[in-house]
Amino acid sequence: MATVTASGPVRVALLGCGVVGTEVARLLLTDGAELAARVGAPLELVGIAVRDVEAPRDPVVDRSLLTDDAEGLVRRADVVVEVMGGIEPTRTLLLGAISSGASVVTANKALLGQDGPTLYAAADAAGVDLYLEAAVAGAIPLVRPLRESLVGDRVTRVLGIVNGTTNYVLDQMATHGLGLHDALAQAQELGYAEADPTADVEGHDAAAKAAILASLAFHTRVSVGDVHCEGIMAVTADDVALAAETGHVVKLLAIAERAGDDGVVVRVHPALVPTTHPLASVRGAYNAVFVEAEAAGELMFYGRGAGGAPTASAVLGDLVTVARHRVLGGKGPVESRHAELLPRPVGEAVTRYQVQARVDDRPGVLAQAARVFADHGVSIETVRQARADGEQADLLVVTHAAPDAALASTVDALADLAVVRAVVSVLRVEGA
Repeated sequence: MATVTASGPVRVALLGCGVVGTEVARLLLTDGAELAARVGAPLELVGIAVRDVEAPRDPVVDRSLLTDDAEGLVRRADVVVEVMGGIEPTRTLLLGAISSGASVVTANKALLGQDGPTLYAAADAAGVDLYLEAAVAGAIPLVRPLRESLVGDRVTRVLGIVNGTTNYVLDQMATHGLGLHDALAQAQELGYAEADPTADVEGHDAAAKAAILASLAFHTRVSVGDVHCEGIMAVTADDVALAAETGHVVKLLAIAERAGDDGVVVRVHPALVPTTHPLASVRGAYNAVFVEAEAAGELMFYGRGAGGAPTASAVLGDLVTVARHRVLGGKGPVESRHAELLPRPVGEAVTRYQVQARVDDRPGVLAQAARVFADHGVSIETVRQARADGEQADLLVVTHAAPDAALASTVDALADLAVVRAVVSVLRVEGA
């Protein structure tokens, strides 16, 4: 990695000029003097790679910087800032930048979740930085604490809300009684959800972030393919209303935790969170993540998880750090994977369930249902009757903690009982 002299500028190439890219450009162009003082050298924005140089842009963007030659741009930069997203050509461009000696700052959770190790290995071999704070939870400082501040501790669990779109949707369902589709439409109108919200509502965005967090927290390689993923599309207004009756809220959670001495389970799914837990009070499009470590105990990171300005803040923080390394020499931490924990299936996760079953309203039904739970080694914590009309009733069963696989097989067996008309909903319970 070439060191930039104190008198020379650090040349910055920007890949992408959408909402986040525009804010990054704005900060570079309007706060140049302040950033130079922090870095020890000017930051020179040498170009902005876009697909269409003629497309309308925010006036703050100097159109003379726009180019559709991304490959050429990265070859003349000291630091490449990537906010264009996607897998290809982004991966090829970043590997090309690294091979030419440029450090990389990226917000691309999809690429890092799918193929982060390729980028980590390339950056390590080239002796350059790869920083990724903006890839998870927007402006919230989370990656650096996991990668640096807690490196002397032993993290046991990461639990949090890492997708603002789904949190907004579920929050609107809880506070205003909206159905999921109405809440999602409102999120789209306000700009909290994309026109195609599939990555958010199906949990894929959160799964990519969970893979990154698990890799950092547990010093092992976890890809998005190792993450059990369930979205929120099956969550109903009745689920949310019933959760309120039992002192819970429904949240889409990303969870990464140790499984025995040599494994890690990473999962994304809707879950019931007690209203007494701090995550229950995370409203709107905000994010919050709990990190549990042996020495530090419980830590909570909270803030805006998306948006142009918050994400740009994280990008600029990484850019200043990386640029300082270019000016003063040295580099940041490399990939840590010494633990080499094995990704385990979700069936090995230990959790609790709430099961809502519609059953015949007659004597002996509860005993039959309880026998199914006992036969599968799952202990019942509470049972309550949610609704009844003389012919059928809704039983609400909350279990003690048990392996997820045992709980899943219990639910399957319960559905096969002749006295059970339907298993209405199944939600895991976390944070109790």
